[in-house]
Amino acid sequence: MTNSIREIPESAGFLVIGSNTTENHPVIGSMIKNEVVNKKKKLIVVDPRKIELAKFADFYFAIKPGTNIAILNGFMHVLIKEGLYNREFVEKRCEGFDELAKTLEKYTPEYVADICGIDNADDIVQAARLMAELKPMALYYSMGITQFMSGVNGVKSTANLQMLLGNMGVAGGGVNPLRGQNNVQGACDMGALPATYPAYIPVASDENKAKFEAAWGTQGMSTKPGLTLMEMMNAAHAGDVKAMYIMGENPVMSDPNQQHVIESLEHLDFLVVQDIFLTETARYADVVFPACAFIEKEGTATNTERRVQPMHRVLKPKDDVKDDWWIIMQIARRMGANWDYEEPKDIFKEIIAVTPSYAGITYKRIEEELIQWPCPTKEHPGTQILHKETFSRGKGLFTAIDYTPPFEETDREYPVILTTGRILEHFHSGTMTRNSKVLDETVPEGFVEMHPNDASNYNISDGELVAVSTRRGSIRIKAKILKRSKPNVVFIPFHFFESCANKLTVDCLDPVCKIPEYKVCSCKIEKISA
Repeated sequence: MTNSIREIPESAGFLVIGSNTTENHPVIGSMIKNEVVNKKKKLIVVDPRKIELAKFADFYFAIKPGTNIAILNGFMHVLIKEGLYNREFVEKRCEGFDELAKTLEKYTPEYVADICGIDNADDIVQAARLMAELKPMALYYSMGITQFMSGVNGVKSTANLQMLLGNMGVAGGGVNPLRGQNNVQGACDMGALPATYPAYIPVASDENKAKFEAAWGTQGMSTKPGLTLMEMMNAAHAGDVKAMYIMGENPVMSDPNQQHVIESLEHLDFLVVQDIFLTETARYADVVFPACAFIEKEGTATNTERRVQPMHRVLKPKDDVKDDWWIIMQIARRMGANWDYEEPKDIFKEIIAVTPSYAGITYKRIEEELIQWPCPTKEHPGTQILHKETFSRGKGLFTAIDYTPPFEETDREYPVILTTGRILEHFHSGTMTRNSKVLDETVPEGFVEMHPNDASNYNISDGELVAVSTRRGSIRIKAKILKRSKPNVVFIPFHFFESCANKLTVDCLDPVCKIPEYKVCSCKIEKISA
């Protein structure tokens, strides 16, 4: 996030795109909802499903899954054509405008409405005019922007829009991605990415290699970036990766094309899983390490707004359950490393030594202050808003981006669009929430959400068992008849192993960041006769 959660009351309005905010990030969702409902702030929602926030929106665009870039280009086309963009901000702080404007010429409201399946093209014009009036407008997005073959370009398009409007570097504005799990941001900050050290320092550099070899007392580190998760699975399937160590992740449930994932794990010579429950993935492991749950841990987590937060141990773990860091340290020692951490604070001392953006953060400070990185010195207050005076590269770069269709489009054999996601009652692969009696009883099984028109066409009743099939597999699942999605679009939550949505999803990847296209593929629906 370029901005902060506590700035939500400072926004004049909001664009929420590709985020079912009240269900997936309920605290932030309720804050936005409060501003809109009780303080009459303006709201524009773009999502294939009629999420709760859409009920309160001034404009709601029920776009066809995978067409985010087209509608963002449509908004920008209007802003430029009508001269509504922030000319001063663009001229002083950005570059690449002319190329962007040239690319956007063809994205007329009518052209965009046709791509996105929007009935009224004039709504695109009116929404763009409203955006220009909102000073500032905050943009919030989540995996409904990123989980596509065009995910990186989708993110760049959100930045294009906010720079065009001059909503960067100001309180209540910004581009604000909502992270999917509590410490995803912190994990990335620490270098849990294939191409970077902590603080996003590139691996592909002899200078950086020398720096971290000195800091960690080792030699022979590679300058070759590693593999992303899906690349690892493909390499395991091909026999090029022989072993995996999987911590706190359940790829049998959470990765696309489940059968391919299972085959990849079975091809491994050795698999270690470290988790708090015997997950679906752990069933394929040679060794399983029982790990601590969050209330049994100490340390820090970095949340979606870049804020470093303390974690305190509330319950003492059982004697045979150990901290994640302790388990890793014991393995490292047996492999010849001289690691001698005694507690999480020792590790944090190393973090601030090798991570410039964390250098000024201490345990004492995070107990007393709201500190967001970058915080380079102990005197620095932390950075609530990024890019206030300048962008990290100097000038903000507009990227001219064309809309590209999803990898799989509907055809005669698979005529329905399938999209997947989460629901309020369950989290991720269900490892924790489906072990909660209350939550599992509240929503005990998966469902395929379909429009009444589709249900009528297939002669399907609410609660009836149906088969949903794609080119990768088929599942049996109960139908839920609702008007949340448009006709010919169905939604399945991915939390349920018995009706695993990721048995169906496609494993094509964004060419830059290698994220799979979870959010759209083609399927067919079949009524199961009694």
